[in-house]
Amino acid sequence: MMRKSISFLDMTFWITESKDNPKHVASLQLLEMPSDAGADYIDNLVVELRKFSQAVVPFNMVVRTFLGLPLWLKSVDKLDMNYHVQVMDIDDVSDNLELHKVVARLHEPRLDRDKPLWQYVVIRGKTGNRFAIYTKIHHMYGDGASMVKWFQAGYLPEPQKESFTPIWAVERKRRHRPKKKFLARVFSAVWESIVVVIDLFWIMLRLWLKILYINREYMPIPFTGTKTMLTGQVKQGRVVSTVDMDFQRVQKVAKKLRATVNEVLLCCFDIGVRRYLSDEGQIFERALYTNMPINMRKPGDNTSGNKIAIVPVKLAHGQNDPYIRLRQIIENHRIVKRAARRAHPAAFSAYTVLIQSFALLFEILRISDWVRPIANILISNVPGPKEIRYFGESKLLAVYPISTIVPGGGVNITLLTYGDTANVGIVCSDRKIKSVENMALYFNDAFELLEKSVEDYTVSIQDIGERVIDDHKAIIDENHYPDEDDSN
Repeated sequence: MMRKSISFLDMTFWITESKDNPKHVASLQLLEMPSDAGADYIDNLVVELRKFSQAVVPFNMVVRTFLGLPLWLKSVDKLDMNYHVQVMDIDDVSDNLELHKVVARLHEPRLDRDKPLWQYVVIRGKTGNRFAIYTKIHHMYGDGASMVKWFQAGYLPEPQKESFTPIWAVERKRRHRPKKKFLARVFSAVWESIVVVIDLFWIMLRLWLKILYINREYMPIPFTGTKTMLTGQVKQGRVVSTVDMDFQRVQKVAKKLRATVNEVLLCCFDIGVRRYLSDEGQIFERALYTNMPINMRKPGDNTSGNKIAIVPVKLAHGQNDPYIRLRQIIENHRIVKRAARRAHPAAFSAYTVLIQSFALLFEILRISDWVRPIANILISNVPGPKEIRYFGESKLLAVYPISTIVPGGGVNITLLTYGDTANVGIVCSDRKIKSVENMALYFNDAFELLEKSVEDYTVSIQDIGERVIDDHKAIIDENHYPDEDDSN
């Protein structure tokens, strides 16, 4: 039996999980069967997958707890493959609306905590040569960077007929790292703790100076986000959608506008979400905010677990010119990046845990509807494979990340680049909405407007329901949601 320690950040994904808000992340993969596939292709595939009942780390690890608190990960000898690999039938895999509804239902329940924390569901249609795989894995196993590396180990550049091995059974090379001597480890840990505490103090001091209007050029103050019908108490029930974006075009526009790809995408997602909320009759007097994951890994770090920080970034407001909105986002984004560079990575991660702990407390007390959210949107961008990949003999057509929802709600938008395409996955709670299909379409509409604005300064977005007032408010508002008094 193998034992693996759990970092404090990884523990938080277990501790903060609830039936209303599970902490797994997922992907929806669309695949094309080989041309000679028979009617029993999916049945044979599932049988083949279930043969791999012995897995590698972390797919063979279960959580050992004491009084509900996770202590370590412990390996198991054999997996329950009827649980880990399942099959589901739908009418038509090519019908996005039907597929999105199925994925939303699969994404809602949390994983069985007594088993290794992952699951594959093969989704087949009654017609056509396409099928889908919905994969979910607990966030405590790793962050997006780790999961993409695992993904690429099991989806290979050439079709695999004889030597096909699914990702949970693929042996991965591990770099041998010589252990430091005991005293060196203790000294290093103590010194790092001192640096983290000092940097965390400076982060909090700068935020306090911003509250006092002394230093306005700093990260957003936590819990001053904008309430919308998508934020508030997270409950069971999900809506999911996907969309493709031409990543080469996004890169070209970013280069022309002296922006990063992330900043261009932030602008498009901001406009798309605004337009969606405007359709629902919501008018806003303030900017929306995004939770921006920041990768804190050092180059060459291939370890599992989470090494990220998630901090709010202010988006755009009050401008109909998409180019000017982009410039607003660029400046706000770079303010946060400068703050991240000033602090020790562990201090930034500690700051993430601190503010998310308060958000979790509000969720546990069921008062998230009364408190301003940290942010309205969580947006993350993960680079994927550049060449075509195969799952056994099947060609991978697209892979859409479907993430978790942070306490306080909002919409989670995650994209993974595959070849020249950005596969975008969208998920949020279905408390007040029944679909986000239009939101997905609005992202490409917003990009086309931004692209046109490069050459035509008269390009303007449609009215997306914005009023301009002072952007400084208290944490608690007298109204729960702006779809009442604030939206008139």
